[in-house]
Amino acid sequence: MKERILIANRGEIAIRIMQACEALGLDHVVVYTPEDRYSMHVRMAAKAFQIASYKDPNDIFEVADHAKCTAIHPGYGFFSENFRFARRAAMRSRPVRFIGPRWEVIRDLGSKINTKKVAKDLGIPVIPGTDRPIYNEIEAEGIAEWLFLLQKEQGVTHPSILVKASAGGGGMGIEEVNHLNTFRRVYRRIQSYSKRQFGDEGVLIEQCLRDYHHLEVQLVCSQHSEISHFGTRNCTIQSTGRQKRVEVAPGFDPDYCTYPFNAQKVLERIVAYSVKMAKHVQYDNVGTWEWVVTRDGNPYLLEVNTRIQVENGISARIARIKGTDGYPNIVKEQIRVAFGDRLGYSQEDISFSGTSIELRIVAEDARRGFKPWCGAITRFAPYQADWVNVHTHIPPDLSYFIPTEYDPNLALAIIWGQNTAEAVERAHIFIKNTQIEGKDSHDQTIITNLPYLQEKLNDVLKF
Repeated sequence: MKERILIANRGEIAIRIMQACEALGLDHVVVYTPEDRYSMHVRMAAKAFQIASYKDPNDIFEVADHAKCTAIHPGYGFFSENFRFARRAAMRSRPVRFIGPRWEVIRDLGSKINTKKVAKDLGIPVIPGTDRPIYNEIEAEGIAEWLFLLQKEQGVTHPSILVKASAGGGGMGIEEVNHLNTFRRVYRRIQSYSKRQFGDEGVLIEQCLRDYHHLEVQLVCSQHSEISHFGTRNCTIQSTGRQKRVEVAPGFDPDYCTYPFNAQKVLERIVAYSVKMAKHVQYDNVGTWEWVVTRDGNPYLLEVNTRIQVENGISARIARIKGTDGYPNIVKEQIRVAFGDRLGYSQEDISFSGTSIELRIVAEDARRGFKPWCGAITRFAPYQADWVNVHTHIPPDLSYFIPTEYDPNLALAIIWGQNTAEAVERAHIFIKNTQIEGKDSHDQTIITNLPYLQEKLNDVLKF
């Protein structure tokens, strides 16, 4: 029986999964909500099924059964890191393959507490603090005191710590403490919040890092204990809501700017640490190890994303696999290994060339706290060149109303240059020559983050 994949996502990632399926000769179907009926991912699909919500597992599995799908690709967001969904896919009376790591791996690495504990056991550096929930106020204050003393020894000018609800996520239940004498009050407040919101009053305490870069390591692993990495990327330029806006691969470039540490050694360290942890947990699909690197060159593991990421394309764009044409497609690799294929290459077969930049084009007002813009796009004409790839779900031939139910992401532009300076120059050219027109319900002109992206390009990779 021919494999058939249900694409349980929307927008540009649904289109990229669709294209990967076609390259592999696999059937696919898509789902969509009423708000997305004009999206290009629906118009391009051979078969599309309307559902009430991308977040309803019953809707997803009902379509999978009706369309006789053998696998589900969750994309990113929604069910991509939901181990219960992955477990249900594997254990139901009519199993379907979940395209991602084993559900046990998603469960174990989905917990930041457990990830931190595993990392510490392996000698991998993590941000100083607790690796388990703290319920006792006296113990908590002792940990806080130790963290303040540690920062004093490090020469931190304005030491602070973060108090977090251990069951929280997405920035919920986090407060910063700047003085030990205010710790107990904040601890009690977070503990009360955590119990009220999550039913668990456990609290995490860790050092607050300020001056750092956010780096990632892209891994592709198979079910045959094969592990390869596709380098590093820098995702430091983010909105106030910690949403990435400009990403660059590789993660540092000492030929483009100077660093107060040996940048190449730091990149080699975080890659080696990421591979070490992947081997330990027997990771078996695509994954991203997220790091922060401080001004003194110290790396700390943040978390592991057990899914494909939006910015996988910039890692692929600078990579070459010996014996193949062009650059790899990491979404395609993810699907292959999920069906049990071997990688077919080793780390020695992977080489890197140039610099790649991803611009996330969003309908938002960066000057007003990245406030989303809502309205209709009447013209979307991204600049075209052989050094840029644009991923978008916006139709080129009709007005597109941005659904208020989802983030107003418009497109991703992946730009390549022979070096960082050329990539930055080309990114400026792309922004300057990209045309986006639209009006809201008050006849006001569309607002996008293109000016913000233009400004931030001057900061890429720099400390």
